Amino acid sequence: MKVLVDTNVLVYRYDPRSPVKRDLAARHLRDGVARDEMVLPHQALVEFVSVVTRPQTELGGASLLERAAACREAESLMAQMPVLYPDEAVLRTALFGTMTYQLSWFDAHLWAYAEVNGLDEILSEDFEHGRRYGSVRVRDPFLEAADEVHELPPLYES
Repeated sequence: MKVLVDTNVLVYRYDPRSPVKRDLAARHLRDGVARDEMVLPHQALVEFVSVVTRPQTELGGASLLERAAACREAESLMAQMPVLYPDEAVLRTALFGTMTYQLSWFDAHLWAYAEVNGLDEILSEDFEHGRRYGSVRVRDPFLEAADEVHELPPLYES
């Protein structure tokens, strides 16, 4: 199974404000890379560098990573996982996703990468856990942080 990784999974790996989410993100990424199932959208890498280098009020204005460390991490991620880049099909599918599923532009774009490239799942906390958008299922890797996982029942019984 191929899994598209959202920005929040990458960011939580470096966020000291939530040790449980940090550990879960690290575990999911480590295990997914070891099984060769993780895929990164270009968008997640761009957002990752932006978010981890932005001053965080809760951290007294410090960023999660210095710019050089963030760039090294982005390069490391690119070496460990295939990176998908946008093309016309991804952009058109994202437009469809904003209208059909009422997703924000960024979430629709992320979903479109998975849909167009035939990926099975998106690993993200930004969508409804267990829901299918087109052929892609979403899994929230951080539900374990609350000691509860809510699976949606199947729409149809076989």
